[in-house]
Amino acid sequence: MYLLDQTIAYRVVIGISAMVLLFASFLVAFISNQRRKLQYHKSLHALHEGQKLFLTKQNEHLEKSVKERTQELSIQKEELQKSLAELKSTQLQLVQREKMASLGELTAGIAHEIQNPLNFVNNFSEVTKELAEEMEKELEAGNLQEAVELAKGLKENVVKILLHGKRAEGIVKGMLQHATSSSGTKEAVDLNSIAEEYLQLTYQSFRTRHKGFDVQLLTDFDQTLEKINVYPMDMVRVLVNLFSNAFYAMHEKKKRLKEVYMPQLHVSTKGEEKQLLICVADNGTGIPQKILHKIYQPFFTTKPTGDGTGLGLSLSYDIITKAHGGEIKVESHEGEGATFLVQLPY
Repeated sequence: MYLLDQTIAYRVVIGISAMVLLFASFLVAFISNQRRKLQYHKSLHALHEGQKLFLTKQNEHLEKSVKERTQELSIQKEELQKSLAELKSTQLQLVQREKMASLGELTAGIAHEIQNPLNFVNNFSEVTKELAEEMEKELEAGNLQEAVELAKGLKENVVKILLHGKRAEGIVKGMLQHATSSSGTKEAVDLNSIAEEYLQLTYQSFRTRHKGFDVQLLTDFDQTLEKINVYPMDMVRVLVNLFSNAFYAMHEKKKRLKEVYMPQLHVSTKGEEKQLLICVADNGTGIPQKILHKIYQPFFTTKPTGDGTGLGLSLSYDIITKAHGGEIKVESHEGEGATFLVQLPY
């Protein structure tokens, strides 16, 4: 019995010891686990703090970079705006130069047209003065019949002086009408008259600058043509530009071929049901096919420096297509000539 009690006591002690050891092991494991968790949280916190510090520095760096870049962009924007303003100013100056060039093309021609009637006025004035002096002498001598004959001649001369004076007046009046036409107002005009007048003026102007240059001018104006609403001075610029380019191309060809080549410029108009056609065809150097698509580009020119701005056809294209809602087309064969067709809607 005593041995049985000892055995039981022994087993109880062993059980309690096992439980204590088990609890101790669990406690050690728990504490170790808590330490690991604490260490993990510390590491995680340190990592978060490191990331926070890194992000803060990155943000500061980015803000600084953005600020510097914004300043750079602001400076670049100002520089671009300044360059754009200078470019616009230069373009306006070149456009104005091209307009003045169109006027310059006409100056010599206008002077030539006015000079002709003025020469007649001056010459007949001299003759009339001489006739008046002779008539005065005949009257003093009592030769009435001779005086009457001289008076008739005097009257004829005065009529001729008046006629040529009116002609000069008409030329000046026409120039003033075109010069004072408002670019913002369309007017009903006779394009046959304008085309014929400025063809002659442009030709005379070109001949003044290129002595000895002759062109056979062929015209075919539709006499049934109705008046059409256009901006007169703008249409003058288009025609002068087309005529000037044709004369230039023919002059260049003439310099190469000399006497074997006869320049010809054919200008015609035709009225259709809904549109008016103006055709300007020359037998000059023509336009190479490889550059044909570039001729309406601003500042594109094949002329030597100083002979052209490259804005003539560009302005003409804008005037016809944008200002008048028409079309301008070109056909050309290099070495044979070029034909420009302007279509204006009624």
